[in-house]
Amino acid sequence: MEILGVSGTELIGYLASLFVLLSFLMRNITTLRYVNSIGCLFFVAYGILLDSWPVIITNVAIVCVNFYYLVIQKKTPVPADEVKP
Repeated sequence: MEILGVSGTELIGYLASLFVLLSFLMRNITTLRYVNSIGCLFFVAYGILLDSWPVIITNVAIVCVNFYYLVIQKKTPVPADEVKP
């Protein structure tokens, strides 16, 4: 598959880069983590298509960190005296 001279693999790589870049423009940390996770999942797909283990492993690890902060740590309440204004 090719669109405007760009292969499907390259297109996935460009989408991954776009989502990671967009995530750094987010002000809300939760939104940042969701958008970054989408970019990382695209990078995982890109790494699989290229058979590039460093790309796959790194981005799977980042998705796991994002998942931890979005789901697991969210369930742990923060004591009131530790909340910063």
